[in-house]
Amino acid sequence: MSKSSILSFLFSQSLFIGFIPILTPLYSYLHPMVFFVLWICFTGFVTYIVYAVRNETITMSYRVFLVLIGVYTIGLLILLFNRPSEQQYGNMNLIPFATITLYLSGAANPLVAFYNLAANIGLFVPYGLWGRRSNQSTFVVLIITIVTISVIELTQYLTKRGSLDVDDLLLNVIGVFVGYVFYPLFYKVVRIT
Repeated sequence: MSKSSILSFLFSQSLFIGFIPILTPLYSYLHPMVFFVLWICFTGFVTYIVYAVRNETITMSYRVFLVLIGVYTIGLLILLFNRPSEQQYGNMNLIPFATITLYLSGAANPLVAFYNLAANIGLFVPYGLWGRRSNQSTFVVLIITIVTISVIELTQYLTKRGSLDVDDLLLNVIGVFVGYVFYPLFYKVVRIT
């Protein structure tokens, strides 16, 4: 195991453990899988930063990359569709920026507002990386993203496992395109062969 791997692991796990008291209120708001998904994101981000600062690279096969995306997707789907039953779901918002404005106004719990805004963007960044790595055109990635996220939003609404919110769609699309645009920076550290 390389020195960068050890540093990444120790640093990311220490920071994640330090953030647990802040993240604990999300446990009652979301499925416990939120900790697993956030742990993956946190560990991956810190590992990227450590390797970037040390000017080192990680090499993985495209197959391993796809397996990681698959495992991540399973975790994300569990998070999206297995919510605490004591919450009310099945709401609908078709007015762009209504929910975003609510969160930014301070009317909602600050932790919940930050999590919803950051998560709706950040959790979809890996799909932008995948879209760019698969050499799809920007238009194809946009269409796949909009259709897939619309199906997820509609399914959450119909199954009452979440709400149908156009702002979630907007934020998720932004997240995918953040990954798509920043793929060259990602590739400087993570080489997918």
